[in-house]
Amino acid sequence: MRIQPTTCLLALSIISAAALTACGGGSGSTSPSSDGSTPAQPTSVDVPIAISDGASENWGTIGVKLLSLSLTKKDGSQVAVNLGTTPLPINLAQLNQIGELLNKQTLTAGDTFTGATLTIAANPGDVTLTVGADPEPGFSEPAGSTIPASRIQIQGATGATGSLTVAIPVKFETPLVVPSTPGAAVNIEVDLGHPALLTGHVPVGGSQPTWAVNFQSGPVKHKPVSDVSRLVMRHHYGKITSISSDNTTLTYAKELPTTPAVSPQVPVDTGVSVKVLADAANGTLVYDIDSKKESTVKDFSSVASALAAGRFVRVATRYQQNGTLVATRLWISSTFNTVFISPEGHLLRVNGGGNEIVVADENGKPVRVTVDANTKFYFRTPENAQSDTTAIGSGPSFAVAKNLVRGFKVHVQAVDPLATPMVAKSIDIETAAYEGRITSVTSTGFIYSRGFATGGDGYAANMAYIDSATANGTDGNGNPVTGFKFWNDSFPTLVTSGSGAVASFISATGGSVSFGGTAKPVYAEGASYARWGDKAATNGWAAPWVVLTPTKLPLATVASVNTAGNSFTITVPGGTTPVKVNYSTTSGSATQAYQVDRSKDQVTITPQDLSSAAGQAALANGLTVNARVQLSAIPQADGSLKAYSLKYFTGTQQPK
Repeated sequence: MRIQPTTCLLALSIISAAALTACGGGSGSTSPSSDGSTPAQPTSVDVPIAISDGASENWGTIGVKLLSLSLTKKDGSQVAVNLGTTPLPINLAQLNQIGELLNKQTLTAGDTFTGATLTIAANPGDVTLTVGADPEPGFSEPAGSTIPASRIQIQGATGATGSLTVAIPVKFETPLVVPSTPGAAVNIEVDLGHPALLTGHVPVGGSQPTWAVNFQSGPVKHKPVSDVSRLVMRHHYGKITSISSDNTTLTYAKELPTTPAVSPQVPVDTGVSVKVLADAANGTLVYDIDSKKESTVKDFSSVASALAAGRFVRVATRYQQNGTLVATRLWISSTFNTVFISPEGHLLRVNGGGNEIVVADENGKPVRVTVDANTKFYFRTPENAQSDTTAIGSGPSFAVAKNLVRGFKVHVQAVDPLATPMVAKSIDIETAAYEGRITSVTSTGFIYSRGFATGGDGYAANMAYIDSATANGTDGNGNPVTGFKFWNDSFPTLVTSGSGAVASFISATGGSVSFGGTAKPVYAEGASYARWGDKAATNGWAAPWVVLTPTKLPLATVASVNTAGNSFTITVPGGTTPVKVNYSTTSGSATQAYQVDRSKDQVTITPQDLSSAAGQAALANGLTVNARVQLSAIPQADGSLKAYSLKYFTGTQQPK
């Protein structure tokens, strides 16, 4: 995307949600101790493992094959997570902070884990890239096109030809001590907007970029999650195997859609078995797509015939605090393609009358969907079971009221998936992502302004702060927070919250930078996941938080360098005034720096630690007058830029 926060909107996360589901089993001997008593047994804790990620305006598919995942104990030993029997195809551009359940792992309460390791396949064709339906202005690849494997270079691959892999070690920000009570979670993020993840490089005289894909130098990191019940889970796909004798539990073999998507879609059997409960308190909505029958059930007895073994399901789920998985809605069909075919993706546009939306699918293609008077809209709030299954609006009027904007992650259920035009029966809003320039900041709210390549897709959205008494997670020290909070993308642990948060936010968003000439000014920007129905905005969206995000500048040219002052100046196309850029060499908060070299057709990305003498020396050698740089930076009140990340290009084959 044009602007992507590392901590919120652009993250692939492996969420290890520790929840107590069984006690007294565990491992170890039951032999009496020396005093004749029986020693206490370790508590066995089932830890669900899920994977989620973020959106990218430029990409419809960033496909990987996940081979393995292990957790690292404090003594250095590894605990392998059972991911099933086949490499897992995962589209990193699709989930947008919603979890794809992989499996659950039984761990021992009290054990301490300090990190994790992911391994992905790295042979040609194992990482796939498909351009989005409407990429940002100036993007070098055609909309909806597939990048040939010959133009994708996977950094850090090791092993024999045909068996290449990339191992991605992750150090936990704080160790995970497996609890014996439910609700703890660990989040490992792969930031799709990270400057080192995807680098397109066109040599002088060339016409098509080579895309270097790098998972090892910053994009993957640890981010804690405070409440498992708030995790928005991606719809599961599976083949039914059984219903429990008391009709409370449905078991199915988990399946994933093929990535990149094919038509008709073919399922990939993971070898993982999933159990999901009917919502005995609020009811589970069940749709038999084949017979077009709909019902609400508190157990599965009345729909047992429809849930026959061998049929396919798509399930919207939520985690309870005790770690059990509950179905909020469930779709059934005799074919996998029928449960899959309803569009899932990011909202591209809403027409003026609100009776048609366009959703970008996994292959970067736009899908038109009709909204009629019977279409219901839902906002996923798994922590509140009743809210999660209660429509927040219906019909074209909901869309006309600007309650939908481009960038929302939605999943459509069609009345008839094979009909033309496709008519939406329901639309799940899974994440309500607002981002862009921040203006008109007052004590009650502000405006998000965002533009796109297609002019009519832009918006200027009034955003209220959530009510000061509304619970809002924790601060950087883990203390409970109420009311609005914000933080700088570079420092996610330095959260500003409490009674002075709004006043501080007003001050923090006042900076701007001008390059003169025809170059666009740089303003304060941010991103939020909005909430529906907060007391501060009963009939609309409110911002629980804002992450102040660095702006991705155009490819710039170094005008002057002051190494002693940790600064340099740049010019950009159309600009007449050099602008000062400050970078940090302080350990723990140093600017992310990457040296990009190209030798013939091989691109190499080398991270440079600017807190070290070697990293500073490498930067000094590469950051010379007329060198090309790519910056993500935050404007300051004095008209300068504070660099969040910088890539500098060496050699004669620099990018256009």
